[in-house]
Amino acid sequence: MATGHLQHQVDHRMAHPASPLELTILMPCLDEAETVATCVRKARQFLERYGVRGEVLVADNGSSDGSPQLASAAGARVVRVAEKGYGSALMGGIRAAAGRFIIMADADDSYDFARLDGLLETLRAGAALVVGNRFRGGIKAGAMPWLHRVIGNPVLSFAGRLLFSADISDFHCGLRGFDRVAMLQLGLASPGMEFASEMIVKAALAGWRISEVPIVLGPAGRSRRPHLRTWRDGWRHLRFLLMMSPRWLMLYPGAALIALGAAGELAILHGPVIIHGVGFDIHTMLYAGAAAVLGFQLVLFSLVARTVGVLKNLLPMTRSLSRFLCVFTLERGIATGLVLCASGLALAIYSVEAWAHAKLGALDPLTMMRVAIPSVTFMLAGAETMFASFLLGFIDVAPRHSSGAHASQCAAPGDQASALSASPLSGPMNFS
Repeated sequence: MATGHLQHQVDHRMAHPASPLELTILMPCLDEAETVATCVRKARQFLERYGVRGEVLVADNGSSDGSPQLASAAGARVVRVAEKGYGSALMGGIRAAAGRFIIMADADDSYDFARLDGLLETLRAGAALVVGNRFRGGIKAGAMPWLHRVIGNPVLSFAGRLLFSADISDFHCGLRGFDRVAMLQLGLASPGMEFASEMIVKAALAGWRISEVPIVLGPAGRSRRPHLRTWRDGWRHLRFLLMMSPRWLMLYPGAALIALGAAGELAILHGPVIIHGVGFDIHTMLYAGAAAVLGFQLVLFSLVARTVGVLKNLLPMTRSLSRFLCVFTLERGIATGLVLCASGLALAIYSVEAWAHAKLGALDPLTMMRVAIPSVTFMLAGAETMFASFLLGFIDVAPRHSSGAHASQCAAPGDQASALSASPLSGPMNFS
C-alpha cells in the first residue's frame, strides 16, 4: 500500500489543543493489562512513522488490572466509561475523541496498529466508513476459532448483505475507521457487541459509502478468556439484524404466505385438487386460509414496526412508507376493513341461505366449507385491518397534530428518500 499521502505533522504528545487533530486511534479496554501498552506503542509508532497529527485514546470500561495506568504510561489519553459494554465503551471514546477521523480496534494486540495506512488513505479518499477484511488479508493460526471462521462470521455477514444491501464481506471485523462527526449523527445506541452490526447497518441505511481494506488478524496477546461469548453474542447480532429489517422479518414472509394461502383457497374453491394421486380438499383449504390470515398479520406488523422504527429514529423514512403515511387515515383504514368484513359476511349470508333452502337440515360439509373458510378469512382480515388502523392512527397522532411537519412529509417524499443517500459529511442526517 502506497503511503505518499500520509504527510501531516505528528503530535508527539497525542493531544494538542492549539490545532485540530486528523486522527484518533481508539481502543476499547477492559482488563487488557497484558497487551494495551503494546497496542498503544504500535499506534504511536504509526502516527510518528507516517507523520499523522493524531492521538491514541483508550476508552476504559472499568478495568481492575491496571490497564488505564499502563495505557497512560505508554502515551495514550485515557477516558473512563462507566456504562458497561463494548458499544458503550466505544461510544464514550467516540464522543471524547479529538480527531476528525477515528480508527478503532480492540486492545488485545490481534490487530496491528502499526499498519493503519490503508484505512486512513481510504478515509481521506472520501469513504465515510472503512472496514477491515480479515478473510482477504489473512487470518493467522489460532487467531479465530473454527466456528467463527467457517460458520459465524460468514453466516452473519451474508445476513447483513441480504437484509441491508451492504457490500461488506467481513461484517464483524473489529478494525474499522470512520468520520467522527458523521458517526455521532447516526445515533448509535447498542451497548453490547452488536454495536459493530449497528454501525454498518445504520451506515448502509443512510446510504454511506462503505469500503473494505484487507487486514491481517493475529492471535490475541492475552491469556485470559475473551469477552466475546459465541452463542450469546452471535444471537445478539442476528437479533439486531432481524429487528432492523421488518421487510425481511415480516413483510416478505407475510406476502409469501398471503400468496400461497390465497392460491390454495382459489385452487380448491370449486372442488378437490388431485396431484399424482394425492388429493387436496377442504382440510388443505383450511390451512391455506390460516396461512393467508397469518401472512396478513405479518404484513400489518411490518408496517407498524417500520413506522415505530422511523418515529424512534432507528430506521430511515423510505419513499414507499412516506407515500403510505400521506395517504393513510384512520377512516380509510376502517373503511377498508369494513369492505373486507362485508365480503366475508356476504359469504356467510350465502351459507345461511343455502341452509335455509335445505330447511335447516344437514348440508354437505365438503360444499359448505368451501364457502365458510373464505368467509372467515375475509372477516378476520377485515377486523385486523380496522384494529391495525387504530394502532397506526395512535402512533401517528403526534406528527398529524403538526400540520406543517405533516405537509412537508407529504409534499416531497422523494426529498426524504434522497436524503438517505446523501453524503454524511454534507450536514446533519435525520432518520425521521
